[in-house]
Amino acid sequence: MSRSNLFRLSTLALLVGAATQAGAYELYADEDTHLNATLEAVYGFFHSQENYAITGSKSEGSSSWREGYAKYGISFDQGLAGAGTSYGAFNMLSSGTWGDGDAAGFTDGSERTTKIEDAYLGWRSGQSFEALGEDGVDFSFGRQNLMIGDGFLINGDALNLGKGLADGEFNRGGAYWLAARKAFDQTAVLRLGGKDGLRGDLMWLKSDNRAQAKPEMLVGNLEHVSAAGTLGLTAIDIRDIDEEFASPFQAERDGMKTYSVRGQGNAGVENLFLSGEYAWQDKKNVDDENAWYLEAGWTFSEVAWSPYVSYRYSRFSEGYDALFTGFSRGYGTWFQGEVAANYAGPFNTNTQVHHVAFKVSPLENLSLGALWFDFNTLDRDLGNTDGRELDLYAEWAVSDNLIVMPLVGLYKPDRSAEEGGTQLGGDDSNLYSQLVFVTTF
Repeated sequence: MSRSNLFRLSTLALLVGAATQAGAYELYADEDTHLNATLEAVYGFFHSQENYAITGSKSEGSSSWREGYAKYGISFDQGLAGAGTSYGAFNMLSSGTWGDGDAAGFTDGSERTTKIEDAYLGWRSGQSFEALGEDGVDFSFGRQNLMIGDGFLINGDALNLGKGLADGEFNRGGAYWLAARKAFDQTAVLRLGGKDGLRGDLMWLKSDNRAQAKPEMLVGNLEHVSAAGTLGLTAIDIRDIDEEFASPFQAERDGMKTYSVRGQGNAGVENLFLSGEYAWQDKKNVDDENAWYLEAGWTFSEVAWSPYVSYRYSRFSEGYDALFTGFSRGYGTWFQGEVAANYAGPFNTNTQVHHVAFKVSPLENLSLGALWFDFNTLDRDLGNTDGRELDLYAEWAVSDNLIVMPLVGLYKPDRSAEEGGTQLGGDDSNLYSQLVFVTTF
């Protein structure tokens, strides 16, 4: 099983999450009780002029496929007569892939699965601990989606492989790009502190994802939140993995410890965006690994359409394990290039990346963007994923219940698969396209 299998997560979480919160249907409400029905349905059309030799299941040529999922269930919160609020959710999720399967061969187009996605309960303290602020204590447990910081290390358990690899042993229901399933199978989470000032999280997480070798983790997170930005420290201790499903690369996770320091905000300067994180990994019997990035952006708020421009440099050492990284702030975080991040590589390991982003908002409900990436492999003895990619996209909120997101990408590798790269049949430019519909009720 290749390293690339570790790293595909969701690129829809932010937009879908916002739409879902707005679209929940109220079944019952009074002063202390709220019961909501939720439905989230996503469907996408995908085409790649080139295929990639990541799984060994694709041949030279193109791929056209479709992915979709529907998540449906209920959520509630219940006031407890001045003793805080209980809350919870239960959701089922049905997913599938149709057509040729994706361009890297993780899916073959025959995947169809329905399973429980969310099943968790929690309690927030309200004003019970005034020194800790509003809801200064929040405890939850069960099956749920979780994120730390910017999603650089953990943003859900959202690697969704299909039947295209290892005779379907890692099949999680397809919808590889959409990555519908994000919940960790077992969790216990204690959050301390309100929305501002010093706050922290303690987590026990257990994955049931075979493609991730089903790790069990302890996570500690400490943050200071202010108007100028957030500073954070994170520690992740992987206590156990399932060796039956671990690749040689994943076997290094057993006992691996990951630490990071990060910051994000505007430093008190309106229109400025700054973000950065440095992570290092302590592995048994192998050299320590690291990854880091620095990013700066500026919004020209006085110019028509409020253009936003940013630059980011990121570097991932030769054996760095990207863990449960995932989409957080938009396209490019942390899937750098729609073709490169999903099908061709690199997959946030053994690479350095220059990234420039540009975005405008001609209408309140419409954003247009362009993303450029330059990938440079660190150790070419491990394979050559040098290349460049340009992605053009739109995010159109047609209504409160419908988002449409078209994207066109042009990816040019330096090497074909025959020359040490991953693209099958040559190193020609790949014209890639996708059209995704998100609807919530």
